[in-house]
Amino acid sequence: MSERMLYEISDLWKSYSNGIRTVEVLRGVDFAVKSGETVAVTGPSGVGKSTFLHILGLLDRAGGGVVRLDGNDVQEMNDTQRAHVRNRRIGFVFQFFQLLPEFSALENVMMPGLIAGEKPAKLRNTASDLLEAVGLAGMSHRRPGELSGGEQQRVAIARALIMNPDVVLADEPTGNLDPATGEEVEELLRELNRTRNTTLIVVTHKESLSTVMDRRVGLMGGKLKELQ
Repeated sequence: MSERMLYEISDLWKSYSNGIRTVEVLRGVDFAVKSGETVAVTGPSGVGKSTFLHILGLLDRAGGGVVRLDGNDVQEMNDTQRAHVRNRRIGFVFQFFQLLPEFSALENVMMPGLIAGEKPAKLRNTASDLLEAVGLAGMSHRRPGELSGGEQQRVAIARALIMNPDVVLADEPTGNLDPATGEEVEELLRELNRTRNTTLIVVTHKESLSTVMDRRVGLMGGKLKELQ
């Protein structure tokens, strides 16, 4: 495993206010992840795990603190710069797949590259290879509605990898799947980490997934701590 530090986060704060009450979700969080590591983020519902992941993924901004990705403080970037980094260097896998229903599996996988302006012919070949890698060879023409939940999540994982990102952030990636299918997706994520050395940070309630990660961290009371 590389010793290069991918994420370095210090004194991270985030709060939400409805005009009457302010809730501090993250309260001075420190966190670091090496390139190629797998990390599970656990904790009760509603403590801010998804918020934390969205800040790592540049989908949200912290209220205070430093968020460095490969040494660059993304908090200091403007929205255009953040969108570029998000598209090129970060892959996302969500609980509810977030596939575009009117497009085929192949087109869904290609989408981040098309948004980035990559050549469609090259993307098509890469997307086809990724669909084969996640066990969906021969299904590239099917639309999401023609696929099972597990197959849709495999498409989502292939889409997350299309830009060869430094890190994949997965938010409850098996939460909407039956246990057997969930285990298959868990193994797929671990296998892709082993073969591609892609850093993997997963928010999960599942003990079976969190215990096979390189590290487990728990979020509670706005603080993050290492777990055994």
